[in-house]
Amino acid sequence: MGITFYNTAARRKQDFEPLTPGKVGMYVCGVTVYDLCHIGHARSAVVFDVLVRYLRARGFNVTYVRNFTDIDDKIINRARELGKDPKEVAETYIKAFYEDMEPLGVGKADIEPRATEHIPGMIEMIRTLIERGHAYVAGGDVLFSVESFPGYGALSGRRLEDMHAGSRVAVDEKKRHPLDFVLWKAAKPGEPQWESPWGPGRPGWHIECSVMSNHYLGPSFDIHGGGWDLLFPHHENERAQSIAANGGEFARYWVHNGFVTVESEKMSKSLGNFLTIRDALKEFHPEVLRAFLLSKHYRSPVDFSRGAVLAIQSGLVRIYRALERVEQAIGPVDRAELRADFSKNGLPEFLGRFVEIMDDDLNTAGALGIIFDKVRKINRVMDSASDLGEDGALQLAKEREELLIAGGILGLLKREPGHFFDELPKELETSINREEIERLIAERAEARARKDWATADAIRERLKSMGVVVEDTPKGTIWRIDVQA
Repeated sequence: MGITFYNTAARRKQDFEPLTPGKVGMYVCGVTVYDLCHIGHARSAVVFDVLVRYLRARGFNVTYVRNFTDIDDKIINRARELGKDPKEVAETYIKAFYEDMEPLGVGKADIEPRATEHIPGMIEMIRTLIERGHAYVAGGDVLFSVESFPGYGALSGRRLEDMHAGSRVAVDEKKRHPLDFVLWKAAKPGEPQWESPWGPGRPGWHIECSVMSNHYLGPSFDIHGGGWDLLFPHHENERAQSIAANGGEFARYWVHNGFVTVESEKMSKSLGNFLTIRDALKEFHPEVLRAFLLSKHYRSPVDFSRGAVLAIQSGLVRIYRALERVEQAIGPVDRAELRADFSKNGLPEFLGRFVEIMDDDLNTAGALGIIFDKVRKINRVMDSASDLGEDGALQLAKEREELLIAGGILGLLKREPGHFFDELPKELETSINREEIERLIAERAEARARKDWATADAIRERLKSMGVVVEDTPKGTIWRIDVQA
């Protein structure tokens, strides 16, 4: 059994068969760089980061393209507000994008083009669309004629005759049809502009992705990704103009991630619930945020709330505690030696199950579930043996290696346990007296030595009430501040 994806265009799951065996071309719509990224951007970036990691682990040679929209009405308006040049604004927020994504473990794409780098290609594609009767000049603008393309609406499942110009589609008397969209905008005073056969101006939003995907991946490629909010009109328009200009089938599989809401409300600056990645990282560990964004299936909406994130934090703490116990029992692991290679047959049972779950439309929620099962198994092995012996140590090393390989595909469990705990929020630190804790730990050890179990248990409960977790290991008792939802 191979990989399946839910293909938005087909509205069902389909077996994944790339155009070229062993190779995958993937284009994902990036951000418009006029503001700081919010957690909705983080979800899309994390989802497609995992997809690339997984495809490579399954043996595919992936070319991953993710663009930056660096010229747009929003960028121009922000530049006016700040009294800066639009190019300076774009550069500022591209830098901010990398600063926000790095702690979340989101790697760079193989190719990260900017719209302004491909203006000549956009002009050429627009010229082709005009020549083929799919676009027309109206004043200094050039518009795509949706009625000229019979398949318009097929991606989003809409019929042209049922669609009307709405809040996301600009209504303009120059249009032959209300849904015709701009390919080239005539220059306005004070705005960035480029020369073209239709006069000075700049490209519309949709044309840039068609040109860049075609330039790097060709007229037909395997996967086009992005947020669900881009399905219409952006991806619908991309598909129409790309096929009209270049032929081919454009993207063969359309993969869309679901929305992020905040406390069950759509995120909006007007509602006061607009949450940037930076604000979220002030309160939560980056791995906790990443795990939260992967805790639901990528196509499902995910609702951001402090309680929900803290619940994920508690789960991640349990995993790292188990890893810490293993480290204390058999020593640290050389993470550089870990390799995720799922391209071969004969995988261990756990990794085979992990692949089976991830093959089914990138089910990260299910993958996290079996990771927690693995942690329970590790803890049982630790609890059942006062002396592991050579065989027990080898088994424990194997269990840990499988856990870290699976976690690595999700971009999790990348830190040493001690570092992870050091990086967690320290809300409880101010209320905890470390000298008092050490004294109680010593008293408990003395009680255990004389087999006064009642006193030892009472001290454990007192420590628990102070927010301290006590763990007895073969090398002695350790304690740690508890972090719970």
